[in-house]
Amino acid sequence: MRALKKLVAGFLFFIVIAISAFLTFAPAYVEKSRNSIVPHDPYPVSKTAQALHDTLLIGDWHADSLLWQRNIAKRGNRGQVDIPRLIEGNVAIQVFTAVTKSPKGQNYDNNATDAPDNITPLVVGQLWPPRTWTSLLERALYQAEKLHAIAEHSPNQLSVITSLAELEAHLVSRAAGSKAIGGLLGIEGAHPLQGDLSNMDRLEAAGHRVIGLQHFFDNDLGGSLHGFSNRGLTDFGRSVVADIATRGMVLDLAHSSPKVAQDVLDMTDMPIIVSHTGIYGHCPAKRNFPDDLMRRIAASGGVLGMGYWAEVACGDISPAGIARMIKAGIEAVGVDHISLGSDFDGSVETAFDTSELPALTHALLEAGLSEKDIRKIMGENLIRVLRARLK
Repeated sequence: MRALKKLVAGFLFFIVIAISAFLTFAPAYVEKSRNSIVPHDPYPVSKTAQALHDTLLIGDWHADSLLWQRNIAKRGNRGQVDIPRLIEGNVAIQVFTAVTKSPKGQNYDNNATDAPDNITPLVVGQLWPPRTWTSLLERALYQAEKLHAIAEHSPNQLSVITSLAELEAHLVSRAAGSKAIGGLLGIEGAHPLQGDLSNMDRLEAAGHRVIGLQHFFDNDLGGSLHGFSNRGLTDFGRSVVADIATRGMVLDLAHSSPKVAQDVLDMTDMPIIVSHTGIYGHCPAKRNFPDDLMRRIAASGGVLGMGYWAEVACGDISPAGIARMIKAGIEAVGVDHISLGSDFDGSVETAFDTSELPALTHALLEAGLSEKDIRKIMGENLIRVLRARLK
């Protein structure tokens, strides 16, 4: 009997060690494999490009860094964004978007709303609070808490921007020489509302200011670009859009169906964004809205955030390749409506991380863009929309 007890105890000890090892190493392994950077030699950055880059106000509409089990206050050896690398890249404003649900077998063509969720095992495996295991709303709130905690611990490196006054104070601080990052919060798809418009109050109170309507599946607001229905806004979706319009929030059409985008444009007069995308005329992929729809979005006073991954750039994700896509965007919708939307840490492979953004400035100069236009693309257009929408 004693031998049996020892055997059981040994077995249980082994199980505990195995579970501990899994929880310690598996999330890091998943992130490293999902957010890789193509090995490369240092990209060229001329003295002229570096000097210009050092004077830019740079903003990025989309990074999913809060999803992963990594302290972004410290420089990491995986992923594409953290606060030290943002500072190295001279980024002034970074939008951190909360991912709350992602369908198993995720693809750009068709995903079922009721497909098993990829985020749930990640949430459990990363030991997020139990309240997040079954609630999409709580997942969005928890990711906001993570960013606020970093800002509270490192106020000289990060502040969370929730209002126009806070944006202006941050820009004044940057002009005076601060290298701190201004972080904004958003949600990738409004399914964390869980069908209840009153939950927008909780998201707003948590600091979320950029609101995407859909992600990779149709939801109760309307159709996804990657769902089955191809429908426009539902009645609930219309109520959410109308509510966003009254708040100090930015509405994001990334991942929405073209019909949803058209419905939004028909019922609003605020500047709309597509936070991370490409240009269909440059890369005819389903992920990119047709150029005529992009021009309607631009006509709202909004902007298109240019992404850095293969599916939106048709394969060339080097700084020179992204610069060519940006130039195509300017030709399609005008320089006042193009900005940056990396999708860093969004389960995409890129050819550079945020610390290497001077190489993009160099590539834009090499592509023939003027200093004035580069300033707009790298951040001024983003700031214009934030000034128009934050309260």
